Amino acid sequence: MSDSKEDKKRGSSSRDVNSPANTPFGGRILVDENAVFEQNAWDHAVWGEEQEQNARDQIARQSLDPVPKELVATYHADAAENWNKFYTKNENKFFKDRHWLRIEFPELFQMIEADAGEKNVMEIGCGAGNTMFPLLIESKNPQLFVYACDFSATAVDVVKANPEYDPKRGKAFVWDLAGDDIPPEVEPESMDVLVLIFVLSALHPDKWDQAMNNLYKLLKPGGLIVFRDYGRYDMAQLRFKKNRLLSENFYVRGDGTRVYFFDSDEIEKLFGSRFTIEQNAVDRRLIVNRLRKVKMYRVWLQGKFRKPLAGGVPGTPSVITVTTHDNIEGDSMADGPIDTSLSLDTPAGTPIPSGKGSPVMDPRSISSSISIMWKQICFESYLVYDHFEHFEAHWEEMTPLVKRGEIKYAETVLLNGVDTNVHSQNGDFRGKINVQTI
Repeated sequence: MSDSKEDKKRGSSSRDVNSPANTPFGGRILVDENAVFEQNAWDHAVWGEEQEQNARDQIARQSLDPVPKELVATYHADAAENWNKFYTKNENKFFKDRHWLRIEFPELFQMIEADAGEKNVMEIGCGAGNTMFPLLIESKNPQLFVYACDFSATAVDVVKANPEYDPKRGKAFVWDLAGDDIPPEVEPESMDVLVLIFVLSALHPDKWDQAMNNLYKLLKPGGLIVFRDYGRYDMAQLRFKKNRLLSENFYVRGDGTRVYFFDSDEIEKLFGSRFTIEQNAVDRRLIVNRLRKVKMYRVWLQGKFRKPLAGGVPGTPSVITVTTHDNIEGDSMADGPIDTSLSLDTPAGTPIPSGKGSPVMDPRSISSSISIMWKQICFESYLVYDHFEHFEAHWEEMTPLVKRGEIKYAETVLLNGVDTNVHSQNGDFRGKINVQTI
């Protein structure tokens, strides 16, 4: 689908709906109204009550002259064909340099690092490949694969005609986000990141729930959706004239394509029932034409929504209790055995990576007093990985499980009942770690 022109910026211009009004995400804040025409755009544009009321009045006027009833069904039925006509007319001229992607969605660009490992990204509503190609061009990751799909067969043809398109690194295909199931080209729960930029607004509101079902099926547990779309009272909404309103906040453009304008409450309700909401933000931008002395107010919504890990429910913590017992000895524990029981709250399905360098569980979430050395033994995966490697009896049992990916979550109880005998410069630490999820 299409996206709108945005100006370059250093920091994110999206403000979380729960953030204080003075929290700066973007750096271009208009302080002196007399300076409004000194640059092309201002972040976090503040709307007064009068401006809000003017917007409501304009939408009320639109409702007096909606699309004639006899044409509404036709616009819905011809949705795919109208997008085909759009891309036939515009071809790759509608390719936009989404220079803001790295600023707003740095998680996307973690996928392209050389050591990121096997990663799957899917751009839904890819249009001309506005996200697919920047990722592939910049990628240093030989194991990155980018899928791109669109409602429009013509858009997919445009992607495949791009000289950067490489079937060994990506795949483009036709798929309706609101279709009955996920595309056959993609395995269930195989995507690390789903890109949903100016796409959901093109769907009929009756199709949103099915779209959410499909997104959920596509994502791996722990996978992320990055989202950006049109917000309520955006300039594009207020500019619609007579006979363009299909239903409340849902319009048809002159070329026959449809667009919905969301508010943040709708987004919270839509995504929050299935995903953990990491961001639900409003980007209010004041764009100015300095030559014509014209001010244009844009409103976009931006979000990040994560699929809970196995067994997790959005917003529901689980309690993981880690208990060490038997004798714990070492120079740093000269006073003898100590009670190292502890509990911590963590999102259900906390991942337990088997590689080096990343925490198994976040030590900062531990409230109990515990030896620094023992905390390190319990909670740093490089110790879990390296030291179990030396315990042949236990490691032989666990290595095949790790390699097959069967040990992924805290519920798997990776350390449950395993005797540890860790050698370090501070002495030998012996004990047993029991992990229980509640």
